[in-house]
Amino acid sequence: MTLTLPELPLAHRPLQGRTALVTGAATGIGAATTRALAAAGATVVIAHHAQIDQARTVLEAVRRAGSDGIEVSADLTDPAAVTLLVSQAASEVGPVDILVNNAGAYPRIAWQDTDEDAWARILDINLSAHVRTCRAVTPAMIERQWGRIINISSVNARIGRPGLTAYSTAKAGLLGLTPSLARELGPHGITVNTVVPGAIQVDAENDLPVHHRARPQDQIARQCVPRRGQPEDVAAAVVYFASPSASFTTAQSLHIDGGWLPN
Repeated sequence: MTLTLPELPLAHRPLQGRTALVTGAATGIGAATTRALAAAGATVVIAHHAQIDQARTVLEAVRRAGSDGIEVSADLTDPAAVTLLVSQAASEVGPVDILVNNAGAYPRIAWQDTDEDAWARILDINLSAHVRTCRAVTPAMIERQWGRIINISSVNARIGRPGLTAYSTAKAGLLGLTPSLARELGPHGITVNTVVPGAIQVDAENDLPVHHRARPQDQIARQCVPRRGQPEDVAAAVVYFASPSASFTTAQSLHIDGGWLPN
């Protein structure tokens, strides 16, 4: 499938001159977010874990639209790899101004089968990895007195789901990390916010066992907006948080779920 980006005049590219690092950027929400940030003018770093073909497809779309970027494979559970990722970004396209913590995994494991290793592994990729990326990018943000950190959580952080206890716990951790980090970094011109997606239609859901897939009509019935959520819906919220328009918005969590969980 060919990916395209809208051609926008410079006046409509509020992130021109900024570098955005998106983790889990080769597919789904991450790929849509990367394309949207590039359309807003950002130079993008497409971080992925051994998804080279998909990442290069996203990068080609970015370049066809007149933006630029790089793709980097990195295991975010390895602290040294995270340090190298951020260092490579800085040397090739510039220090990271915008960090989107999107990478994650949600294997379905029943509570009684969730042993210590499984628990640690799921929390590592869905929470601790994001702490590592924040730690790696914030020194340069503090030096420049500007930065945007956007965490991608999930409605499962608030409602839970059988088989996703560790995942839901990790995503809830992001809801605690966000306001705490916002207070730490606010004096340095850095905002920290969270986007909380609902049921978003991505290709990865096709890899789930049939008995774990929610029927689309059942999900739509829970929402106020009667359609499936799309990765681009989440990407639009990320671009807002990354933009100059959100300079006074921090420590917030924004649900992009079609009204599934009204505040």
